[in-house]
Amino acid sequence: MSATIPAAAPAGAAENSRTRPWLNSYPAQVPKTIDEARIGTLVDMFRDGVAAYPQRAAAESFGKKMTYAELGHAADAIASWLQAQGLKKGDRVAIMMPNVMAYPAILFGALIAGGEVVNVNPLYTHRELAHQLQDAGVRFIFVLENFAWTVADTLSEFTLDQVVIVKPGDLLGLKGTIVNLVSRYVKKAVKPFNIPGAVSFNAVLTEGAKRPPQPTVVTPDDIAFLQYTGGTTGVAKGAVLLHRNVAANVLQCEAWMRPFFGEREDHVMVTALPLYHIFGLTVCALLMTKIGGCQLLIANPRDIAGFVKTLKSHRVTLMSGVNTLYNALANAPGIEDVDFSQLVFAVSGGMATQAAVAKKWKEVSGQPIVEGYGLSETSPVVCANRLDIEEFTGTIGFPLPSTDIAIRGNDGASLPFGERGELCVKGPQVMAGYWQRPDETAKVMTTDGYFRTGDVALMKPNGEVKIVDRMKDMILVSGFNVYPNEVEDVLAHHPGVMEAAVIGVPDEQSGEAVVAYVVRRDPNLTADALRAYCRENLTGYKIPRRIEFRETLPKTNVGKVLRRVLKDEVQQPG
Repeated sequence: MSATIPAAAPAGAAENSRTRPWLNSYPAQVPKTIDEARIGTLVDMFRDGVAAYPQRAAAESFGKKMTYAELGHAADAIASWLQAQGLKKGDRVAIMMPNVMAYPAILFGALIAGGEVVNVNPLYTHRELAHQLQDAGVRFIFVLENFAWTVADTLSEFTLDQVVIVKPGDLLGLKGTIVNLVSRYVKKAVKPFNIPGAVSFNAVLTEGAKRPPQPTVVTPDDIAFLQYTGGTTGVAKGAVLLHRNVAANVLQCEAWMRPFFGEREDHVMVTALPLYHIFGLTVCALLMTKIGGCQLLIANPRDIAGFVKTLKSHRVTLMSGVNTLYNALANAPGIEDVDFSQLVFAVSGGMATQAAVAKKWKEVSGQPIVEGYGLSETSPVVCANRLDIEEFTGTIGFPLPSTDIAIRGNDGASLPFGERGELCVKGPQVMAGYWQRPDETAKVMTTDGYFRTGDVALMKPNGEVKIVDRMKDMILVSGFNVYPNEVEDVLAHHPGVMEAAVIGVPDEQSGEAVVAYVVRRDPNLTADALRAYCRENLTGYKIPRRIEFRETLPKTNVGKVLRRVLKDEVQQPG
């Protein structure tokens, strides 16, 4: 993305924006706007949910359910403990774990205490984790014991106020004891670690339950999350999401979906999307809290056989996922025995959904995939297809209520229908900026207040939007962003590498795969050795699937590597 900020759109473009053609394509029951005066805090939303649905199941994990009342008690205990440890309003609390029962309790407990949540991918390497914790200024971290060894390694560089060790069976009662034993001794999923002074999650609950949390004034303009992303420029940075940003997006999603929920109220949302990912966080954890639904937490969605077994024992009503997940499930043995008769809709985002996958999924479930679009910087949902579609559309649908979009050219002017340009977004869900990076914030915000997504899109006359391509070289692997700069930097640090270039190539399984082109300094360097080096410094999905050695790399006359030339070679071999 260019570092220049486009000029404000000319008057004609602004007028076109005000017409918002997509509003005429809305279902009759969906409001054109949300009541922004109703936007409160996520703490208020949680308290309201606990008060309204105390005996409903809020979450289920490994066959054990937790009610909203129980979740409320656990969140209060965590908030009280954090405050007793000295947490002040605005302090950062990191959560580093997959979808286990403790996650929602920690999430809401941190917010109740006045903390700001930093969601961390538990598969991060030492290097990735250190950057995020240091950049955010994290004081407390809750980590699943399976990944505590990474935290232990990272603590050699800096200190945290407190590390809390969570077990997968925490908050599951007696069932949790079995889950923990299987994790530790059967699956051998816990590597040895040593973190002096770390406390157990159960100790936190016991101590915190002795007193209620101190009232903390949290406002809609306070920060709720530092949601780390490469954004549209490739540099890992935290999108500052205020309570009002995320709460607004929950209300927008509710307004779009509620007319199609049907008469039943006890909805069950398949929550296989990780809660540390903004899609899972908002559409599963927070939206379900707003409507009193239950999150069916899937701790390891890569275990497709186990996932299918779980689905067989439940009558789920709502589902969210990414293309690769739907593809894996649709082709899994036994999926034909899952009862999808109660499924109201299945939404997809995070990466482009392939038509072949959507076709197979409908054959299996009877429901089309309803594709949407969003980013970490937009809390995340910007657009979604109507929920009453009968067939997959191949578009990202229409902007949600109270969302304005524009397709703009290089000069910042809005383009006519059908022309390709940069998708720009304005709405209450758009972030406050990037954490401590005003220069990066300026690059992605226009002078008239639109967020530049970096994605190339076109708009149809009815307001429907289709994503065409990416303006940057970002690679999307199973819905997760991979930035070539980061992978190239790791490769360049290997003593046997002279230079490297990284691109994404189409892949049937993951959407895209990472490919590296390397000029060797050491002629004896092998692809396996280089991949092993990457494994020490990068999360699995960032590791190059293929490494190709070359004598030279294509460059401009000023020495900049031309990734586009490499991509063209892949697309037009020979």
